[in-house]
Amino acid sequence: MSLNTIKKYATNCFLLTIPIMIWNIVLTSKLPKDFQPEIFWKDIPTLLTYGENISRALVFMLTFLMPLRISTPTQKKGLYIYLGGVLLYFASWLVLILFPDSKWSNSTVGFTAPSYTPLIWLIGIGLIGDSFYFNWPFRRWFFVLISILFLLFHNFHAFTIYSRTH
Repeated sequence: MSLNTIKKYATNCFLLTIPIMIWNIVLTSKLPKDFQPEIFWKDIPTLLTYGENISRALVFMLTFLMPLRISTPTQKKGLYIYLGGVLLYFASWLVLILFPDSKWSNSTVGFTAPSYTPLIWLIGIGLIGDSFYFNWPFRRWFFVLISILFLLFHNFHAFTIYSRTH
């Protein structure tokens, strides 16, 4: 396998998820107690757990199959939406970490912000992607639909925890 072939397949939209994963790994322990695994995953219905985790895996799998290129106006718009979404997502965490007792952090909208703000950066990735590596038909709506399915489960999970703890 040539270096160009490796580079071709290694440069995929999954790279855009790496900052998100690093952020989550490094800062999850800094979030308020209701976000810690022993509370956040306790007594979650099986359907919700499987639905959230399977749809999350599908989203990440699809990013592996989408080449990362920023060459068309749509892809450039997608990059700006992605960057704005990432900043908003990071800000939603920072408010919870820095001001856990604020009205915002204890409101439904503030508490669940880390679960709905990914919609923006996922739409950005959906606009950046314009094909699969393999000869499969590509439709942006498919990636966005799978992302929305994941976020429905993810948001219901976050709302469930909020309802139990507030």
